[in-house]
Amino acid sequence: MKLGFIGVGVMGRGIVRNLMRGGHELILYNRSENAEVKQLLAEGARRADSPRSVAQQADVVFTMVGFPKDVEEVYCGPEGVFAGAAPGLVAVDLTTSSPALAKKLAELGEKQGVSVLDAPVSGGDIGAREARLSVMVGGKEAIFEKLQPLFRLMGQTVVLQGGPGAGQYAKMVNQIVIASNMLGVVEALTYAKAAGLDQMRVFSSIANGAAGSAALSNLGPRMLKGDFAPGFYVKHFIKDMGIALSSAAELGLQLPGLALAHRLYEQLAANGCENDGTQALYKLYLSNQVTL
Repeated sequence: MKLGFIGVGVMGRGIVRNLMRGGHELILYNRSENAEVKQLLAEGARRADSPRSVAQQADVVFTMVGFPKDVEEVYCGPEGVFAGAAPGLVAVDLTTSSPALAKKLAELGEKQGVSVLDAPVSGGDIGAREARLSVMVGGKEAIFEKLQPLFRLMGQTVVLQGGPGAGQYAKMVNQIVIASNMLGVVEALTYAKAAGLDQMRVFSSIANGAAGSAALSNLGPRMLKGDFAPGFYVKHFIKDMGIALSSAAELGLQLPGLALAHRLYEQLAANGCENDGTQALYKLYLSNQVTL
């Protein structure tokens, strides 16, 4: 198939490469021709000059950009996907975005004969590279089934959560769990250091016990090595938590654990760490700059 991919970042490059390995032709658009894009072009992908151009050439278009405003521009702008889409096109937004926006895009697409799925993913840069992502999908079941072979090139866990917007709601559940879990991992490792323990020895004792988690196993060693390179950006995690908090308010919920994590990550970003990985929260604790 001819597949379009809009937004080739930390996770997008791994997904694109796996789709290419599956035998598909990839047409890429990115706002900047970064090193990742250049490498993928060298490996056989083709470049388009706008989201509109991608939609004109592809059977299925995937989008993975930063923020909800970027999603809306990519789809609804004058050079957006809808401007170049013919009836029958399928568009899949992999961005973690607003459930309300996902529903809006599905409605707009239906008027144009375009099927739009929201399919945010979880698993970070490693999961994208190794095709081990969890894909949470919202949209029509028939379109979901049609795209199963493509989703299986991205991840091992692919689940239709419900109609339009359901994928984004499910991703918010995922991010809520991660937010409080990250606080637990960072506070535990900080405590171990203050107590004079060998943190790696402690890690080896707890990683496979009741305290075990993906955050501890995958990001704990990075923290202890001082590796704060992004598998997932702090600025994007702040965005996700903000969406979850707004959505929770609409549902009449108060989520104090999520709210605390959001505040601490905003402090971290204010210290110049917005482009670090989420494990960089450890730096805030090490510097003793946590403000409640």
